[in-house]
Amino acid sequence: MERLIKSGSGWRIGWNPDASEYQGLVGSDTWAIELTEAELQDFCKLLTQLAETMSYMAAELMDQEKIACEAESDLLWMQVEGYPDAYSLSFILNTGRCCEGSWTADAVPGLVQAVQVLKVF
Repeated sequence: MERLIKSGSGWRIGWNPDASEYQGLVGSDTWAIELTEAELQDFCKLLTQLAETMSYMAAELMDQEKIACEAESDLLWMQVEGYPDAYSLSFILNTGRCCEGSWTADAVPGLVQAVQVLKVF
């Protein structure tokens, strides 16, 4: 398997199976952080769950009603906030490096789509 980087307007995500410690990467146009395999797996899993939740909530909310949803694992915390069809994403890494990042509502659809096709695990 070889190194894979996907990027779009305001987001990027990557996988390098040959890296010794940090095989994953997430970022935006202005920042990036390397993740361990387990951290990237949790990131992808939680983002997929949050995207599905926002999709399901579309039928439950009134027009122009915003919502915030959170999900977390032992490794990271994530939150989406906004409308079911346009929401921002934030995360906090709870492991030794303790960092955080976020993406705008414009960047999230591309990131969600990339996570779905990144299935490298």
